Amino acid sequence: MDTPFTTIAVVGLGTMGTGIAEVLARAGREVIGIDIDPAAARRAVASLEASTARAVRRERLTERERDDALGRFRTFSDLSAAADAELVIEVVPESYEIKQQVIRELDAVVAPGTILATGTNALSVTRLAAESQRPERVLGLHFFNPAPAMKLVEVVSSVLTAPPAVEAVTRLARELGKEPVAVGDRPGFVADGLLFGYLNQAAAMYEANYASREDIDAAMRLGCGLPMGPLALLDLIGIDTARTVLEAMYAASHDRLHAPAPVLGQLSEAGLTGRKAGRGFYSYAAPGSQDVVPDALTPVGGTPGVTGRKVTGVGVAGSGTMASGIAEVFAKAGYAVVLAARTPEKADAAKGRIARSLDRSVTKGRLTSEARDETLARITPAGSLDAFADVDLAVEAVAEDLLVKQQLFATLDKVCKPGAVLATTTSSLPVVSVARATSRPQDVVGMHFFNPAPAMKLVEVVRTVLTADDVHATVREVCVKVRKHPVDCGDRAGFIVNALLFPYLNNAIKMVGEHYATLDDIDAAMKLGGGYPMGPFELLDVVGLDVSLAIEKVLHQEFRDPGLAPAPLLEHLVAAGCLGRKTGRGFREHARR
Repeated sequence: MDTPFTTIAVVGLGTMGTGIAEVLARAGREVIGIDIDPAAARRAVASLEASTARAVRRERLTERERDDALGRFRTFSDLSAAADAELVIEVVPESYEIKQQVIRELDAVVAPGTILATGTNALSVTRLAAESQRPERVLGLHFFNPAPAMKLVEVVSSVLTAPPAVEAVTRLARELGKEPVAVGDRPGFVADGLLFGYLNQAAAMYEANYASREDIDAAMRLGCGLPMGPLALLDLIGIDTARTVLEAMYAASHDRLHAPAPVLGQLSEAGLTGRKAGRGFYSYAAPGSQDVVPDALTPVGGTPGVTGRKVTGVGVAGSGTMASGIAEVFAKAGYAVVLAARTPEKADAAKGRIARSLDRSVTKGRLTSEARDETLARITPAGSLDAFADVDLAVEAVAEDLLVKQQLFATLDKVCKPGAVLATTTSSLPVVSVARATSRPQDVVGMHFFNPAPAMKLVEVVRTVLTADDVHATVREVCVKVRKHPVDCGDRAGFIVNALLFPYLNNAIKMVGEHYATLDDIDAAMKLGGGYPMGPFELLDVVGLDVSLAIEKVLHQEFRDPGLAPAPLLEHLVAAGCLGRKTGRGFREHARR
């Protein structure tokens, strides 16, 4: 099917339809915009005029190019206007009834060879195609919002779609400057299939009062490098839209992770659908505004009436990358640091690692030579925990093994002075189990730094049912002093970040295991469509497949949800010794270091 697609109709001129029309018009296509609402058509024209005017001001378009693009966009109120189109893209509301009616009416209007593309991200393309007299020319063409900016386009084939139609639309997407990814027909496809499960879990986490909306969003932005937190993103997408997508996903998968969190239904029924309504998880200055305004749930900061304990000296236990990074963070902030390892040689080696890190900062102009020397002078290496006798805060960063940590905390209990705060950096073990190894569990708290500690801004502050208020306040105050962002969470598996991140990674592995999509297509979809800094398989290979499997097992054991069971493919790769970059092979081949 060698069609140039010179004339394309877009049915539905809401935000997405208008964005697609702009992409097409600026790429030289004649665009027929169709909407039964004359006001929607007027808004679409105004939007195109405004966006192209901005492009001229930014010197991305000339005045002549702008005039030509505007001249190629015409609006109509009847589907008969699509008669001459070689491709029709429908982006009407996510309803089988509405979309099926549009497809039936288009069948009576367009030429036999015209391709009909649905922009659905939640409904079955196969079921929609079955309504057409020529289902072989019906497919999915899923753009992402805002269409002019987002590079990803998912090209969705049903079992009925003719390959030439897919090839023609894929070629068009590339000509538009987009990155097409070929996927099969299942709710959510790749990007939304992974994204909405994650968003749903975040909503459930908030609904359970496990963490505040601000802390959940900050944790995923700062801990994973995401452009937006999940609850803010739900407000942007529309909570009603998210609920519709999840309902469709759950109907197909029966996976409890896709069953919409009740809070999504409650907010939707109340009309609190996010930015477009002026209120969702957050409150906004006005409907459609992106400006968040304080409301009754906005935190006032700190722990009211509670003052933290004084901290001047810090002990860091461990000799690995995390321990060295944490020691560097505290020393840079002016604290006297004792860095204790199992032997003096290991402690000296850890300090040497810090020296090299500081040297790199000097080379890059981020640190002066004087500041480097002062930082190093604050770090005292030691071959025994006995050196922690006078520290006010002891932070352990040893192996992620409960018995090892319990033995270390039993030693800290004997060595550290009364009133010293004892913190564990565990990412997956119960903090209370570590605390109970001491005679003072009220002084024990979780302080989960992220790797590399000098660069990552997030610290998850994990208080157990036994943690004292002033201990919690102490750690939050210290986090601020070392220029980290603390988020509060309870003592349960995964805390915030890992509890939301690893089910998403696990679902990506399941997609590959089920032969739904390739590693490269999934990674591209999440980077281009979700704004993730790394695709899931890139990240898994960096984290380590053995580490990822261990976290998946902890989450599954804690929550007992079948959907959290580790993907068989992950277990097989770990059993084969394919652990990621550190072994030279994980999901991909890597050069050995």
